[in-house]
Amino acid sequence: MGKAVIIACDFKSKQDTLDFLDKFGDEKLFTKVGMELFYAEGPDIVREIKKRGHKIFLDLKLHDIPNTVEKAMKSLSRLDVDMTNVHVAGTKEMMEAGLRGLTKEDGTRPILIGVTQLTSTSEERMQNELLINAPIEDVVIKYAQNAKEAGLNGVVCSPLEVEAVKAKCGKDFITVTPGIRFAAKDAGDQVRITTPAKAKELGSDYIVVGRPITQAEDPVAAYKKCVEDFVD
Repeated sequence: MGKAVIIACDFKSKQDTLDFLDKFGDEKLFTKVGMELFYAEGPDIVREIKKRGHKIFLDLKLHDIPNTVEKAMKSLSRLDVDMTNVHVAGTKEMMEAGLRGLTKEDGTRPILIGVTQLTSTSEERMQNELLINAPIEDVVIKYAQNAKEAGLNGVVCSPLEVEAVKAKCGKDFITVTPGIRFAAKDAGDQVRITTPAKAKELGSDYIVVGRPITQAEDPVAAYKKCVEDFVD
């Protein structure tokens, strides 16, 4: 499995998204379509991006009762995305249901990963607001183990937690890591962050990069710098 930089296309409209992708010419990218864009434009934006030959991580973080998640995943399976996700907090039963819904009759399916704790969540917030009293790394590892037992391919976690997750779940268990910035001063609303080069050193399989690329003066150059630091 090769490493890849996933560009978070967190735009408000189809036109903004396609204008951004046009900057890259014929280059095929791995893109992330999240809630903002999917809820604004619906499934058609996924179809349009796929038609252009790009890969898609559909980042909707499903979290509901198992039956609802299974049916929702069955609908999403028809979009032929490359990766999608659920919240691990929904329990193993919910993750297993999502996996069933996502799997087509021929047995094929996209990569399915589980969100452990958002990179905007600090240990203090987790303990004070969510009443989860274990250290955040212990929580992430336990969630990752639950995801593996449910049959998922991997998890979304902070790059800072990759080594511990791999140690418990195996080197082939995929880690998708947001919270990537070129410098600490650019943290924004993220609190558990690191750079592309450090994420590579820590063993991340995929990094998700949004604003450092999409809001850069030269997005293509910013993307190439990410690839150089993380993949090459």
